[in-house]
Amino acid sequence: MPGTPTPPAAPQTPPKPSWDPRQPVVRPFPWLRPTIRIRLTLLYGGMFLMAGVLLLTIIYLLAANALDVGSQPLVRLTGGTQFVVENPALCPQLQSGGTSTELNHVLSTCQANLRAGALDTLLKRSLLALLGLAVIAFAFGYAMAGRVLSPLGKMTRTARRVAATDLSRRIELGGPEDELKELSDTFDEMLDRLERAFTAQQRFVANASHELRTPLAINRTLLEVHLSDPGASPELQQLGKTLLATNERSEQLVEGLLLLARSDNEIVDRKPVDLAEVASQAIDQTRAEAQAKGVELRGTRQPAVVQGNGVLLERIALNLVQNAVRYNAADGWVEVTTEAQPGQAVLVVENTGPIVPAYELDNIFEPFRRLRTERTGSDKGVGLGLSIVRSVARAHGGRITAEPRDGGGLIMRVVLPT
Repeated sequence: MPGTPTPPAAPQTPPKPSWDPRQPVVRPFPWLRPTIRIRLTLLYGGMFLMAGVLLLTIIYLLAANALDVGSQPLVRLTGGTQFVVENPALCPQLQSGGTSTELNHVLSTCQANLRAGALDTLLKRSLLALLGLAVIAFAFGYAMAGRVLSPLGKMTRTARRVAATDLSRRIELGGPEDELKELSDTFDEMLDRLERAFTAQQRFVANASHELRTPLAINRTLLEVHLSDPGASPELQQLGKTLLATNERSEQLVEGLLLLARSDNEIVDRKPVDLAEVASQAIDQTRAEAQAKGVELRGTRQPAVVQGNGVLLERIALNLVQNAVRYNAADGWVEVTTEAQPGQAVLVVENTGPIVPAYELDNIFEPFRRLRTERTGSDKGVGLGLSIVRSVARAHGGRITAEPRDGGGLIMRVVLPT
C-alpha cells in the first residue's frame, strides 16, 4: 500500500566458515609425516649401515695387510737352480740346504706357517676392531636414544611440576608433528580441562562458603537474640538451645566440608613448621575438655620441622587430639609425641579407649564414618575429622596410618616429609 513503510530486510545469516577448528588437519601426504617410527628406522638403519661400512673397511685393510705378510717371497732364483733366501728369519730351514725334494717340502711348510700366522693376526685384529666398534656403537646409540627420548623426559618433568605445584604449567613441545608432539598437545589439552575443572571447583567452594555461612550466621544471631529475652518461657528457652546446638553443628559441618575440599589440593606456599609447637597448641586447646572428662594429656614432643601450611598442620594435630579425648575411656590418657627422623617428621597420638577391630580401621578415614555409632546420633563431631587429617597429610606429601592398641584405643601415626 502507498505510504506503508517497507519493512527492513532480514539480516542475512553469516556464511558458515569453511574451516572447522574441531576437525583434525588432514595432510595431503600422511605417509610423508616424520613420525617417530620413520625417524627411528632412519636413525638406527643409518647407524647399522655406517657401522657395517666402517667394519668392512677395517677388515679390508687388515686382510690386505695379512695378504702382504702371507705372500712375502721366501726365496729368489739367481740363475739355474741357484736361489737366495730373501728373509732367513721366516724360514731358517732353507739355510741348511738339501735335495730339491727336501727343499720343496721345507718351502711348503714355511709358506703354510706364514699363511697361518697371517690369518691368526687377521683374526685377532678383527676381534679388537669389532670390540672397539661395539663400544662406539653402544655409546652412540645411548646418545641418540637420549636425544630421541628427550621430549618424554620433558613431559615427565612437566607432569611432576604440575603435580607438585599447580595446573598452569604446560609442556608446549616443539619440533616435528610426530607421535610425541601429538601426545604433548593432548596432555596440554587435558591440563587445560583439569585447570578449568579445578578453577570451577574453587569458585564453587568460595560461593558455597558464602551462601552456606551467611544463613547459618543469621540463624545463630536470631536464636541468641530470642534466648536473651527474659520473658521467654522455659519451653521456648529449651527449644532455642536445641536449635542453637543444631545450628552450631551445621556450622561445624560446613567448615569441615570446606576445609576438606580445600585440603585436597597440593600445598604450594610452604613455610617451616615445627610439629612439636603445633602439637602443644592442640593440647592447650583440648586441655579443658580433657580435664572435664578426666583424661590425662602426656607425651614428649621433640622438635620436628617440616615444610608446609601451619594452619592446616595445626588442624591435623587438633583433630587427632580431640578424637583421642572424645573417644576415650574414663580416667584414660592421651599421649602425643613428635620425633624427627632422617628425611621425615613423625607425629604420634596414642590413646586408651574401646577396643577397635582391625577390619574397621579403613573406614574411619571416610567422611561421616564412625565406629559403631550413627552419624546423626553422636554429639562428638560431624564425622569429618579424620577425613580432613588424611587430606591435609596427602596435600603435604605425607601419610597417616592407624593401628589398634593392645587393651583398647588407637595409635595414629602421621609421617610428613621434611
